[in-house]
Amino acid sequence: MEGNTNGAFASIRTGAVAVMAALSFMALAMLCSPAVAQKAERPDVKVGDQWQFVMTRDTLATELSFAWVVKSVTPAEIMATENGKALLLTPDLNVLESPRRKDSDLRLLSFPLEVGKSWAYVNEYLFKDTGTYGRGKYSVVVLTHEKVRVPAGEFDAFKLESTGSFSGTSNVGAVSGLSSRTYWYAPAARAIVKEEFRDPYRGVYGFELVEFKLQP
Repeated sequence: MEGNTNGAFASIRTGAVAVMAALSFMALAMLCSPAVAQKAERPDVKVGDQWQFVMTRDTLATELSFAWVVKSVTPAEIMATENGKALLLTPDLNVLESPRRKDSDLRLLSFPLEVGKSWAYVNEYLFKDTGTYGRGKYSVVVLTHEKVRVPAGEFDAFKLESTGSFSGTSNVGAVSGLSSRTYWYAPAARAIVKEEFRDPYRGVYGFELVEFKLQP
């Protein structure tokens, strides 16, 4: 009887070790879950895709909202409209020219996206509403993959941050300083759904996605 009891205890210990190993494996799997290892490829933007945004806290904005509608897509560019006026985007959805601004290389997005990825860019810009033009040097990092809520709903999104310096000329003279923007790209919306920009001259402002319609 004693030998059988020892054998039973040995079986229990073996089972307990197996359970602990399984729990350890599950914990490791959770650390490597999609929320951490998520990657977003370049979106398949299609003719007819459209997004409606609302401006937030921008006292210099000439319009309180703006709508993008895709008109044509080629390997080199995306042609769309912003409130009915010409809008030109790169294949990575970066603005080259809109009714509000013109940029040489505003590289806010660089696909594929994944947490920890970083890049740098130099951009020559023109703000059409103020006549300000100049040059900026920025660094971008993909901070986290998290949920973000905007008027259009709740999305799983990549949170990015761009920081750098700029110098240029406006209608009141020379301007220079540091600026940053925090923004969230949601693959399900094929767009940046929220942005917060910090500028020493214009303060804190940005936009949020209100509604969208994507082609299947």
